[in-house]
Amino acid sequence: MARETKLEDEAAQSTTALGPLVGLAREDFMGAIALLLRETASDPQRTMKHAQEMGQDMIKIMTGQSDLAPHPKDKRFMDPAWQYNPFFRAGAQYYLAVQKGMRGWLADLELDELERDRANFISNIIIDSLAPTNTLAGNPTAQKRLIDSGGLSLVKGLKNAYNDMVHNKGMVSQVDKKPFKLGENVATSKGAVVLRTEMMELIHYAPTTDEVYEVPQLTIPPQINKMYINDLSPEKSVVKYQVDNGIQTFVISWRNPSKEQGVWGMDDYIASCREALEAVSAITGSDKVNVSAGCSGGQTAAVLASALAADGDDILGALTLMVCVLHPKQNDIEAGSLMTENGLELAKRRAAKKGVIKGDDLARGFAWLRPNDLIWNYVINNYLLGEDPPAFDVLFWNADATNLSATLMGDFMTLFETLAFTRRGEVEMAGHKIDLSQVEADLFVLGGVTDHITPWKATYRSTQLFGSEDVTYVLSHSGHMQAILNPPGNPKAKYYLQQDGDAALPATADEWLKGTEEVAGSWWPYWMEWVQTRSGKRKKAPKSVGNRKFKPLDPAPGLYVIEER
Repeated sequence: MARETKLEDEAAQSTTALGPLVGLAREDFMGAIALLLRETASDPQRTMKHAQEMGQDMIKIMTGQSDLAPHPKDKRFMDPAWQYNPFFRAGAQYYLAVQKGMRGWLADLELDELERDRANFISNIIIDSLAPTNTLAGNPTAQKRLIDSGGLSLVKGLKNAYNDMVHNKGMVSQVDKKPFKLGENVATSKGAVVLRTEMMELIHYAPTTDEVYEVPQLTIPPQINKMYINDLSPEKSVVKYQVDNGIQTFVISWRNPSKEQGVWGMDDYIASCREALEAVSAITGSDKVNVSAGCSGGQTAAVLASALAADGDDILGALTLMVCVLHPKQNDIEAGSLMTENGLELAKRRAAKKGVIKGDDLARGFAWLRPNDLIWNYVINNYLLGEDPPAFDVLFWNADATNLSATLMGDFMTLFETLAFTRRGEVEMAGHKIDLSQVEADLFVLGGVTDHITPWKATYRSTQLFGSEDVTYVLSHSGHMQAILNPPGNPKAKYYLQQDGDAALPATADEWLKGTEEVAGSWWPYWMEWVQTRSGKRKKAPKSVGNRKFKPLDPAPGLYVIEER
């Protein structure tokens, strides 16, 4: 059970996400490898020096004099056999000698900071693949399981590998999907689709309180993941938490685009968001609509807010941005160093030729950027130990990826390349020139301490971009998805707030961190109070969802989340 929980946590933090990584081209990887080869050939004497040092380590290992040992927290080497069995101890030391030699050699290369980051990233992927634990012969735990099971673990592992080859396009499975069914034990909150277009469904969730707040809230989900992350289970459903606290709750469900719909761009998505806002306003009778969005949905919401401000449309109420980066820097994420202008252009062209980027292709690419967590972990669990992958709802959702329109991908790459959100009125998109300084909505921004997809210091930069006078930043003590799915009741949950709540937020994340206080528990109650304060007065809850113009269609979570493309 402990291992399954660890697998869930690791995969949940590595969900496929729209961002600069979708612009990585294979030439970027090949260029990084070519850099290593070129530097190797440029100074044979240096290479020989490091080869000799590695050779000395090998001699110490063979003579039993090596003191190389895995890091105590390296979960790959937790089995006691790595410490007490001479064969396995030597195997681990050989691997660690290669790792040590590679790091020493890289440190000696004459590289600038960006080149060094590229070299380190590529070398780590290569070294991780060489770990002895990735093979049956080099994994004592798997060997014990083989003996204890009378060979059945090997048979089950081969069956799992065959199923992945046939049914999962050769990728190792991260989740057992069989126990989950949408509308039955996942995405169970009551509601209905009240508007359906070619691009989206608008879902109105049924109130669960006698009274509701006047101002409703619309959630804009990312375009590469399905919307039911907001309603996974009753225990960790943002939707349920909102309706149980009197918030009139609406969520957009994006359609999974086919090749013919690869022309959908940011302007189309913004037009759909505006259509949804108008429908929410008409259904609830509120002139204002609060908006909540996460990850790439947050970038979409930022473009939407800018477009509304440019048109003088004041329908936007308060704005919540969760784990979303609007001011990216190349060194924010580990793989950022691989990206080049040429690679981004090549990736755009290839996507345009195909029409869409397939969701499983995106998932495959993301997995190989973190192979220890997302590939080798599961090779060991599924194939070597012969266990089924864990059955967790968040992993079920994570594996249910959608396609990405080539045009939208190009627009997200433009936002990244031009730093559009930081350049007031310079970059045109969705029929206007983006200028967040014109957006004056109250702003709530969330980051996650251990988030490596949208690092928290990068999310903090968003606080400096808007024209809002009221800006709140909250740092959740979690990673990417766990930062959002952090309901009350977790005894380990905590978050950080600025001690002086009335003071303006400082310019940098480091300055902000110095003036924070740690708060025990989930950040959801704090956020809910923040939203309720900006949601007007209470009124009697409607008896049904929708209205005469926007009549209820199919029950939540709608049809688009189950549509296969």
